[in-house]
Amino acid sequence: MSHDPAQTWRETLASYLDRRLLWVFLLGCASGFPWLLIGSNMSGWLKDAGLTRTAIGLFGSVFAVYAINWMWAPLIDRVKLPVLHKYLGQRRSWILLMQVIMLVCTLSIANTDPSFNLWLTTTLAFTIALASSTQDIAIDAFRIDSFQEQEKNKLPQAAAMAVIGWWTGYSLPGYFAFINADSIGWNGVYYGMAAFVGLLILFTLFVGEPNTNREKLQAEAESRYAKRLNQGESSIMVWFSVTIVEPFAEFFRRNGVQVALTLLLFVFLFKIGEAFLGRMSIVFYKEIGFSNEDIGHYSKLIGWGATVVFTLIGSAVNVRFGVVRGLLIGGIAMAASNLMFALMAQIGPNKDLFLATILVDNFTSAFATIAFVSFLTFLTGRAFSATQYALLASLGNLGRTTLSSFSGSMVDWIESFEWLNGVDWLNPWSLFFIITTLMVLPSLAMIVGLRHHFKRLAELQK
Repeated sequence: MSHDPAQTWRETLASYLDRRLLWVFLLGCASGFPWLLIGSNMSGWLKDAGLTRTAIGLFGSVFAVYAINWMWAPLIDRVKLPVLHKYLGQRRSWILLMQVIMLVCTLSIANTDPSFNLWLTTTLAFTIALASSTQDIAIDAFRIDSFQEQEKNKLPQAAAMAVIGWWTGYSLPGYFAFINADSIGWNGVYYGMAAFVGLLILFTLFVGEPNTNREKLQAEAESRYAKRLNQGESSIMVWFSVTIVEPFAEFFRRNGVQVALTLLLFVFLFKIGEAFLGRMSIVFYKEIGFSNEDIGHYSKLIGWGATVVFTLIGSAVNVRFGVVRGLLIGGIAMAASNLMFALMAQIGPNKDLFLATILVDNFTSAFATIAFVSFLTFLTGRAFSATQYALLASLGNLGRTTLSSFSGSMVDWIESFEWLNGVDWLNPWSLFFIITTLMVLPSLAMIVGLRHHFKRLAELQK
């Protein structure tokens, strides 16, 4: 949470040369790419196919699995896949299997037409979301396992590489998708996306499995439960207890019930406003007059470059001055940046304003995300890193995935307000973005309320 104040800027920059951070970056690419497949790419395709805002928003409900993946995360911690585990290890074997499933589904989507068979497209997208959310469990655990307990001062760097990788996997292929969508069609785009999945599979084979004492810690837990339940360590009851019960029990035991519940509520609230904005951003860009090529150039390519730069800056600041300040500053900035979209809704398709909005949004989002991911990683134990991080991340994803599915319905509902017709400085889109700004305020209040808990956690780390 806090870091050694004696650490110089040179030492901070030198800490990024750790080779393990390259593995985190590569797997971050694999984590971000599926959000493009069934997120912005699909939103663009569905909009071009003539679907309504409400339908596009509801299509996003396939992301709901990201909010509940903690339910099967214990299996990722404990179940060894036949054959694959022997050659790849616990984390990479699960990652590879999920990527193969995504490859098959991406090729299948390339042969569909959502305007005629939306149910088939939705089913394939849901399967990708299921595989991707499972892959994320293993990738997040890989990142945590890569750094020992005494290396928690490297959490912001690891978070930075994960975020940069995520946005690289999301934005760069998205740039090529949108600038080519009009010329080769969305079906052709998805054939190209399948090739990118193949590249991600090569990445997974290239990275090295982290060394960890996870199995030793799990064996110790099995011994404790065997004595407590008066059963042999190989009994089904002991395995079930260690796999399903202990990860959650250990989290509450380590933090205390009241603090743990408070932390979970904060994690849930932090990014709801950003989630609502993100779900409708592509639809918004198209409706105010930007082309697929404009979106690819500004939102994807320039947005990616800005994210890389701002993520590195944000992580260096968090390394130097601590995560709590980053959470507070990032949350305030994230809320304020949504007002840029409200301004753009009033002015229209002005490319200079589009560029400014993308830069501001990516700066604030990167800064807040680094602090948020570092904080979640800090709260995670070592014996059950996949399960505990999945629990925390799924709460953060709940607003981003499940609740934001109603973002299109919210815009349509706001559009029905007759009183808006008499207000020159406000329209449905600008009011929508103002509301997303207000959604951030409860989480900012939570940060202030949790300051004593944050201080206690920082002291425990020291």
